[in-house]
Amino acid sequence: MCVTPSEETAIAILGWLANEPELLGRFLALTGTDPSSLRHAAADPGFLAGVVDFLMGHEPTLLAFCEVTGTRPEDVVRAHLMLSGPDNPGDF
Repeated sequence: MCVTPSEETAIAILGWLANEPELLGRFLALTGTDPSSLRHAAADPGFLAGVVDFLMGHEPTLLAFCEVTGTRPEDVVRAHLMLSGPDNPGDF
């Protein structure tokens, strides 16, 4: 299975969230996903779009992720556009 750069970004966000218990708990509550099903859910492009959308919904969280991981914010924006599509600009 070939993973796109946008999917790689979403997976990196998910990995970062795993080390941020408070944010991960909020994400899980918002998505209705439980920790045991994260690995399976990560194979779904729609779920990955939701991961990126969650990060994009709060600029301080976006910037914290970018700082810790060395990811450029515009790469996250690009991943959001690719995974969610141009008709879903998000709620930010």
